[in-house]
Amino acid sequence: MSLSTVSSTVPCSRLSPISTTQTKFLTLLAKTQPRRRRHDLSFTPSPILIQSNHHLRHAFSNPKSSFHRPHCSGEAGHSDTTEQSSVTSVDDNEEARRSERYVALFVRMLGLDNDPLDREQAVEALWKYSLGGKKCVDAIMQFHGCLNLIVALLKSDSTSTCEAAAGLLRSIASVNLYRELVAESGALEEITALLSRPSLATVVKEQSICALWNLTVDEGVREKAADFDILKLLISFLEDDDVNVKEAAGGVLANLALSSSNHKIMVEVGVIPKLAKLLKGENKGSKVIRKEARNVLLELAKDEYYRILVIEEGVVPIPVIGADAYKSFRPDLYSWPSLPDGIKVEQTAKSPSRFGASELLLGLNVDEDVDEVDEAKTKAIVGRTNQQFLARIGAIEFEKEIKSERPGESHKNQNQQQQQLTLLPCVDGVARLLLILGLADEVAVSRAAESVADACINEEMRVSFMEAGAVKPLVQLLANNNKEGVKIPVIRALKNLSLSRTVCKRIEGEGAVPFFINLLKQPEISLSITEQFYEGPVNGSKAESSIKCSVSGGIYRKEALDGSVISRLVQIAKTASPNLLRKAISVIEFGAVIDPTMDTIISKDITTVLDVALRQRVLDEPENEDEELEKHLLELEEAGLTISAASRLLTKLLDSESFRQTVDVTLFSELLRKILRSNLPLHYKDWVASCLVKLTSLSSPSSSLNNPVNVEVTLYKTIPSLVEQMSFSSTPEAKEAAVLELNKIVSEGVPEATQALASHGGVEPLVKLLEERNERCVEASLSVLYNLSMDSENHTAIIRAGAVPVLRRIVMSQRPQWEKALRLLRDLPV
Repeated sequence: MSLSTVSSTVPCSRLSPISTTQTKFLTLLAKTQPRRRRHDLSFTPSPILIQSNHHLRHAFSNPKSSFHRPHCSGEAGHSDTTEQSSVTSVDDNEEARRSERYVALFVRMLGLDNDPLDREQAVEALWKYSLGGKKCVDAIMQFHGCLNLIVALLKSDSTSTCEAAAGLLRSIASVNLYRELVAESGALEEITALLSRPSLATVVKEQSICALWNLTVDEGVREKAADFDILKLLISFLEDDDVNVKEAAGGVLANLALSSSNHKIMVEVGVIPKLAKLLKGENKGSKVIRKEARNVLLELAKDEYYRILVIEEGVVPIPVIGADAYKSFRPDLYSWPSLPDGIKVEQTAKSPSRFGASELLLGLNVDEDVDEVDEAKTKAIVGRTNQQFLARIGAIEFEKEIKSERPGESHKNQNQQQQQLTLLPCVDGVARLLLILGLADEVAVSRAAESVADACINEEMRVSFMEAGAVKPLVQLLANNNKEGVKIPVIRALKNLSLSRTVCKRIEGEGAVPFFINLLKQPEISLSITEQFYEGPVNGSKAESSIKCSVSGGIYRKEALDGSVISRLVQIAKTASPNLLRKAISVIEFGAVIDPTMDTIISKDITTVLDVALRQRVLDEPENEDEELEKHLLELEEAGLTISAASRLLTKLLDSESFRQTVDVTLFSELLRKILRSNLPLHYKDWVASCLVKLTSLSSPSSSLNNPVNVEVTLYKTIPSLVEQMSFSSTPEAKEAAVLELNKIVSEGVPEATQALASHGGVEPLVKLLEERNERCVEASLSVLYNLSMDSENHTAIIRAGAVPVLRRIVMSQRPQWEKALRLLRDLPV
């Protein structure tokens, strides 16, 4: 009976494999002898051990004898079948009972009161016996308390004892029934302590880590094993010289990654860089460790944030689409070679080569001013060559095509395959995705486009896809495919690619913008497609989405600012989700930036869109309970983005005389003042305050601080911002500027200024500034604190901030501000 059949409910790949060398121990039990201590000649083996030695050799000479395997008997070829079966049954039963007696003997020899060498021999014999399978393990585990004795031997200084104890725990943990008992016996803690020893023997490492490998098959044990110390040890063993230790460590990590609750601590410990390095080393190491590294990274990549970390290490998630999908691949066998991005190779040969070498060798000159191909193009050529070669010989995913013997499983496996991913190094991964984009399978194409969008996390990846030639097939899919299931991921991929200005120009050069505009003009287009057009706010004249980036070049400006496009954007914004509303406003704002007259925008019902954007329900909701606080803060962040975009657009539109004549100043002033007084995060109020001041100046040219709007801007925007600047700025100059501005505001008698300053936590940073060497800063801080002390409610906050000792030092040292410091001290109740 092999150990692989021990657990029928657990995949064999998740259990630690038993090496072939260990099975040899099953035949060595006959040679087991009580050993003498080298330095103790007076040592005498136990009488019971001597008495039983002959029977032990006979009982364990064949570890599988207790499995009732029949053996032949008889003389000169004559045999009696009935008599033979009866004798065999009696012999097997007797041998099984004898084996159980010897197991009991060895378990008793594990006791702490026995000689260390007896205990070592006992655990070695039990380990070898346990390799016989589940029945052998059951025979050992029927003795209560044996687990504690085995775990105690992990503390031994003997390498042989530790190896045997860890190996025996490994065998026991391979059985589902005993896995939790092993964990509860303290094995995890003792194995961790054992692995932490310096200069630990390789055989002990292997058996200990394999024991963890088997233990972590159980989900409950995985949560206990996901300890920071254990993970650090496992990561260090990934660099061990012994390949078996590496594979075992990878197997444990693969099991731990099956529980999503372990992902955070695994990432914090640094699993991703180590495993990505092993996965990318295709020519080094074993297939097992690469497989386990891939399994771990795939589990971690299910989380969006961790997937970014995986891709940053140069590993790209690739959809598993099945070998049949690659049969539609048709390479250009007889065309003149070109670079992956479509650039033609200069044909220098005057006449065709006899063997076609001129069409195969690329000793090329891409451009007259370029002597050699850059690194990105080189990687693209290598990746394309590798993947096209694998596709031609049918070597991609051929191992995935496993025919099921059970009816109905084929359809089930096909559905699972549609959700599967694998991981490839960046060079091959980018080329593989480009290869899939050219296939006939629409499901595969859509999944590849999604993977392209997910992989575009930085400039390097976007340029890699551009050099590999991703832009042209994506634009062709946008133009020729009418299915929404394909268009959505394709547009998303182009959007993420367009975040690079370099790639954006390539997208424009391929003629993608007219297709975007035509899709946008269609009233029947779904909002799920429309939402993919836009991404992020506009900052000045910089566009952040594919359509806006292309329009900035000026080629498609008239088309993008066409009245039908603006009307469509306004229509979408009126009924769209907050996310799409913000993006639509962002595109309209970009149109206002590139068209100073803004006639096309003003002619539409733009004020309705602004009114919708500035009325955010989350600002009217009361503070949520603790369990909903995180959700409430997220809603505030989303509302802040929409309000900032609307405020920027309104500020820009106010430059137009025709818009100023039609806008309801009172309505928008009240909306902006309400937002300013709300609990919206401070950094979202910048454009709100600027727009409010500009809007108010239309009806009230006076800019005095007595203006109610200016007072509100000071109380709810200026003062909180200055407090933040004093508290978190890293430069002394910025802190000095903040406190001087605060002193000016308070000195000019802005109503409720001191109250707003105290409520926003301005006392503590002011006290800290008293310790600065900058005299202007100290003097301004003293003046503001003195004004705050006029209200007795602020006395407690000033004292708690530690002002009294600092003020006394200023007075005692006779600094230039000592008189102001003394006056403040007299006002405080000390």
